[in-house]
Amino acid sequence: MPTTFTLSNVRTEAAALWKLAWPVLVGQLATVGMAVADVAMTGHASADELAAVSLGASIWSIILVTVSGTMMAINSVVAHEVGAGAFGTIPHSVRQALWKALGVGLAAALLANLATLLFNHLYLAPEINARASLFVHIISLGLPPFAAYRALYGYSTSINQTKPVMVIAILGLLFNVVVNWLLIFGRFGLPRLGGIGCAVATAGCMWLMLAAMLLWVRHAPAYRQTYPFTHWEWPHWPEIRSMLKLGLPIGVTYFAEVSAFGAVSLLVARFGVVEVSAHQIALNFASLVFMVPLSFGIGLITRVGQAMGEGNAARARFASWVGVWMSLLFALLSAIFIAVFRHQIAAAYTSDAAVQALCAHLLLFAALFQLSDATQVATSCAIRGYKVTRQPMLIQLLAFWVFALPVGCLLGLAPQWAQGMRWLPLAPAAPMAASGFWIGLVLGLTIAAVLLAAFLNRLSLQRLHASA
Repeated sequence: MPTTFTLSNVRTEAAALWKLAWPVLVGQLATVGMAVADVAMTGHASADELAAVSLGASIWSIILVTVSGTMMAINSVVAHEVGAGAFGTIPHSVRQALWKALGVGLAAALLANLATLLFNHLYLAPEINARASLFVHIISLGLPPFAAYRALYGYSTSINQTKPVMVIAILGLLFNVVVNWLLIFGRFGLPRLGGIGCAVATAGCMWLMLAAMLLWVRHAPAYRQTYPFTHWEWPHWPEIRSMLKLGLPIGVTYFAEVSAFGAVSLLVARFGVVEVSAHQIALNFASLVFMVPLSFGIGLITRVGQAMGEGNAARARFASWVGVWMSLLFALLSAIFIAVFRHQIAAAYTSDAAVQALCAHLLLFAALFQLSDATQVATSCAIRGYKVTRQPMLIQLLAFWVFALPVGCLLGLAPQWAQGMRWLPLAPAAPMAASGFWIGLVLGLTIAAVLLAAFLNRLSLQRLHASA
């Protein structure tokens, strides 16, 4: 296997990573496409409906991504077992991951419903508050099946079976778009539910995707050697505790980043429908583009984990940096695309001229943070391939909650005490609203990228020297 940085070896490793990543990418794009469809289709219903869905989605996305990260422990566990040739232990690991998913999914649903109490403190119009809360109450029913689906998703990708997640995600997207169209606009005599129709469609989609994944694992030959449903198995708490110890820091890492973006959505709400809608559209499109480096990262967990499972630290380091540079190359192209076509992107989401103008402005910040965003996700995933999750969590908490969000609040809200601090370089003379918060996010992503890249370099060298 290639371990030195020659052009031929880089091409070989890049091809291996791409073979894993492209089905994941299509699946991730389809999954995020559901959120894009929710926002875009609701945006053509009314600005108030879009605002309600945007606020509800800010809660939903934080919880959803945290669940996804917490369940990601199974990726590293199975990848190491595959690398070590321990195929007989994989079914047990998957069964315990599903028990873990049940607890995580139920806890997440409860937390999502409690989080709607935040809407009472955001100076929202009563109708928008009620619609946003109902959106969360309904969509939270999809969290338990989503957690179980992510357990099977991690198992499948770590045994190099990524095409099923692509096909199932595309199926879910088609279901979501059709049901959205039926329920948002009240087609064929169905009730016109507006944004609430998005919640019904997405929750139903989560159950559909879990059922499809179970059927695929049951019937596809690729899963026979490690088939996890040969017999019933009760929860094994030491195993679940071990997975939680590995997965919870990943969940907190995801939470640190996404909650910072979600908190911005909630704070921007006080500036009115135009600000919150433009912010949500720009964030929605940036999330769509982010799926490419994220897919490389998911592939990196498998490549690095399998290399470490077989005891090849040199290949793990090589795979890590090839994946990081692939992510950076894409980020450069996406930054140029967003900067050039930002007005067309905004127009595709909404017909409101004021929202379009502000969204195009915010997309400039999205273009600016492409390189740092790609770097931080690729490096953090490579680190997880080493079964190290605590340090990335601390870095992300530092970057987003010590730097990004406080700076965003300072610029976006411009409290009276900050306006008087003329000696401070970033002291605002007036609230910058959404733009100020996006400057803070650019800063946080940059700090995360630099620190994670430095940590990955040190970790991979340590493991290389230890193996030697």
